[in-house]
Amino acid sequence: MRILMISLLLILTACDSGSKHVALGSLERQRIALTATTNEVVVALPVAQGSMVTKGTVLVQLDDTQQRAHVAKALADVAQATANYQKLLKGAREEEIASARAMVTGAQARLQESEANYRRIASMAKDNLASKADLDRALAGRDADAASLDSAQENLLELVSGPREEDIRFALANLQASEAVLLGEQKKLDDLTIRATRDGILDNLPWNLGERVTQGSPLAVVLAGKAPFARVYVPEPYRVKISIGDQLLVHVDGIDDPIEGKVRWIANEPAFTPYYALNQEERSRLMYLAEVQLPESSASLPSGVPAQVEMP
Repeated sequence: MRILMISLLLILTACDSGSKHVALGSLERQRIALTATTNEVVVALPVAQGSMVTKGTVLVQLDDTQQRAHVAKALADVAQATANYQKLLKGAREEEIASARAMVTGAQARLQESEANYRRIASMAKDNLASKADLDRALAGRDADAASLDSAQENLLELVSGPREEDIRFALANLQASEAVLLGEQKKLDDLTIRATRDGILDNLPWNLGERVTQGSPLAVVLAGKAPFARVYVPEPYRVKISIGDQLLVHVDGIDDPIEGKVRWIANEPAFTPYYALNQEERSRLMYLAEVQLPESSASLPSGVPAQVEMP
């Protein structure tokens, strides 16, 4: 009986000393949740859950009928603003300038005629051959024709000088605003097609075909990365011996041979911070969270499997 108790004590001591030389944890992958930006109906689920996907793969398609109409309107607004801006840059056509010159010539002829008529009426009025009313009408006609000539000349000058710089800048700003609206509408349209943002495994599709999703809800969950990493807790005595880039051996439950992984991250703060001074035994219980990346040859390993990392 005494021999049995001594043997059991030796086994427990060996197990306890062995556990101090490993960091315990599990295999994990980064969880990428792709959310809905609007309330629309799911019209296509082209990839099945559990499939390997690459960056850019379409995972979920939402109904984009209404948003395509918004994009079409924004395109039309951009075309209208572009045409207006280009029209101002080119200025008046030669035909418009020629027509304005013709208007000036006609106004000059009418002014000459009304001026001659006014002088004739004025001369007749001196000899009492024309009434005061006739003289006033002749004067008014001459002044009206003079004003028409001024207006025609100013219109010609405006066409020859071209548009004002302020009008061109206004048209350019209007064009840029229309283009910005188009980019926004196009972005909303693109967001209705949910694509994988990283390589990985399509872990979950929370919505079914034909359902109307709610804004902000996850549409697809991707476990990123070709191979998982071991998220383990490093005992305090080994923290100073481990740096990013170190090669460590990872033991995975169910696999006989260890896998060589690389430390990709390790915390600088322990998993908990005591509020009192720790003695040597207590501070050895501090744990630092670390991540050890497995090679691509381990891509088939599932997440959540227990793993142990040998300490240096």
